[in-house]
Amino acid sequence: MDFEVAIIGAGAAGISAARMLTSLGRKVVVIEASSRVGGRAWTNEIYGLPLDMGCGWLHSGERNPLVDMARAEGFDVVEGRTAWQDQWRDLGFTPDDRKAALEAWAGMSKQMERDPPASDRASDALDPGGKWNAYCQSLSGYLNGAPLDSLSVEDFLAYDKAATQSNWRVREGYGTLLVRSMPPVPLYLSCAARKVRQTRTGVRIETDRGTVDSRAVIVTVSTAVLARALIEFDAEMDDHLHAAGNLPLGLADKLFFHLEGNHGLEAETHLLGNPANDKTGSYYIRPLGRPIVEGFFGGPGAIAIEDAGVLEAFAFAIEELTALLGGKIEKYLKPISSSSWCNVEWIHGSYSHALPGCARDRETLAKPVSERLFFAGEATSRFDFSTAHGAWESGIRAVQEFAACYPKAVAP
Repeated sequence: MDFEVAIIGAGAAGISAARMLTSLGRKVVVIEASSRVGGRAWTNEIYGLPLDMGCGWLHSGERNPLVDMARAEGFDVVEGRTAWQDQWRDLGFTPDDRKAALEAWAGMSKQMERDPPASDRASDALDPGGKWNAYCQSLSGYLNGAPLDSLSVEDFLAYDKAATQSNWRVREGYGTLLVRSMPPVPLYLSCAARKVRQTRTGVRIETDRGTVDSRAVIVTVSTAVLARALIEFDAEMDDHLHAAGNLPLGLADKLFFHLEGNHGLEAETHLLGNPANDKTGSYYIRPLGRPIVEGFFGGPGAIAIEDAGVLEAFAFAIEELTALLGGKIEKYLKPISSSSWCNVEWIHGSYSHALPGCARDRETLAKPVSERLFFAGEATSRFDFSTAHGAWESGIRAVQEFAACYPKAVAP
């Protein structure tokens, strides 16, 4: 046996599992198909600025375990309110309209809680023909990566009831935090796992660089990887693969502009492109005081910009920004980076949402198989799914399950 535990995937769940196993004195290896660690947390440094291409917010900051870890490691955790619901100088979205739009969202949420539709379909809680339905759809895109008609009410409420309004940031970048959190264990990068087979004594993993034998495996890959059968498993995994298909990855993407010259834009401000368009961008202006505009697109909006291609995506964002700020702003905006998570090999999306009627599939996906296969990742979290800290905590949970089955470490 090569290792006690093999971890497939070096995202937040895989890193936290590796850290805990190391602290328990277990012999562990991490197998990662891509050329880097961090998964959907990726900090890309451009112009000396750490840009989070994936997750960037420490959601539910008061109870987020990564906050204390970041501080202990010397990272600068930035607290305080965000500008996401603001509209700089009320451009294109008056205070009265913002109030009405937020009331429409709140009304839909209350309808879900008080009298959830029998269909479990979130869009069925919308006011038919409501003036702000497109706005509600855009919010669902940002929050869930998917439109309301693809969203389980039960799943939505599980997250909503557990989350707090504290969304904090790591100045050095969320991806940077996770990369530095990786413990010194054997790490096989650019090494895709192709087959996972149970053997008489454990589990054998066939990879692009040979086989790895271990007592057990912790699988942390995305639901898209599982549902697309990019890794071949024994038939005992069929229920898990079916559950993964019911927990698809939504899509959220970012476009980054560098601000140059005397643009006149204030730090820590925000603009929603067009509240009447469910594909509109949400533009965070000068986050943390940096000369950046971060455009965020979710659900249908993210699909639209990926389908259009990067040049058309930036053109669309410029069109929305100039409609609000005037044509002169274009000369100060320099496109510098964008994400395309649907096209990232071995991920294929952003974060999971449950299809209507499928919220309980998160529990199915999290169940161990034969005391040999254990599962982690944001999609296995009952109420912190779609977050890095939900993935992080799931890795710890999977290790606890393994340790309960195998309380003693194997001698080297």
